[in-house]
Amino acid sequence: MTESAAGAGRFDWRHAGDHVRVLLSDVAVDVRIGLHPWERHPERPTRLIVNVEMFAAWPLAQGDFIDYDRVRDHINGWRGREHVELLETLVEELIGVCFALPPVEACRVRITKPDIFPEAAGAGVEIFRRRPG
Repeated sequence: MTESAAGAGRFDWRHAGDHVRVLLSDVAVDVRIGLHPWERHPERPTRLIVNVEMFAAWPLAQGDFIDYDRVRDHINGWRGREHVELLETLVEELIGVCFALPPVEACRVRITKPDIFPEAAGAGVEIFRRRPG
């Protein structure tokens, strides 16, 4: 994989092989999360919208597949967990779940809080990462 001369961090797809993108879109989950005082009431968890994209070389090896059920189950497991302060904590956690799936070479995880500001569709965090090494 090569980087584009056009700018740091921009992937040059002209030199990439074929890839498959497996995704989970707009998974809603209520989680106790946030730094603000109004987010610290355990009886009122915050609704999150989670989007995950996982990329792998295509075609996959015989018998390989990307098990998005494992990612979905992990997200659903956030219900009832202890309070988390930062969305980044959950994003990094999901990146680890994605990379636990051997075919995944890169992933993008986005988590938004759709109800945090009345004038915005959402506020959140997104990270794209390639598998280390």
